[in-house]
Amino acid sequence: MALLKDMSYQGRMSQARSTGRLNSRVPVAIEWTEAGGKMRAEGSTVDISAKGCMAVVPQGFTVGQKLRLVNLTNQHSCEAILVWRGHEGRTGWELGLELRDPSPDFWGLEF
Repeated sequence: MALLKDMSYQGRMSQARSTGRLNSRVPVAIEWTEAGGKMRAEGSTVDISAKGCMAVVPQGFTVGQKLRLVNLTNQHSCEAILVWRGHEGRTGWELGLELRDPSPDFWGLEF
């Protein structure tokens, strides 16, 4: 196996991801607790996988923060953890979310 520093970016990412991803725009909500109250922000995914997604949401979070992700298409929800935060664009923050024990039909697709 080549050293990571000698691999292309795509080569490194193919080694880092445990499952494939599918470009898919799914409306989602992210819920969290702040100052004793339940908060919610809505956005949509850019891509999804069996174990997580990248979403754009108009709310910034701290990497490592525990959240609840709700698929607004089918109302399924799952605990998630923020594993990556990208740039803030005009529609919100890019967020990489890892799902914790999602139901097999969370996205309504088979992976």
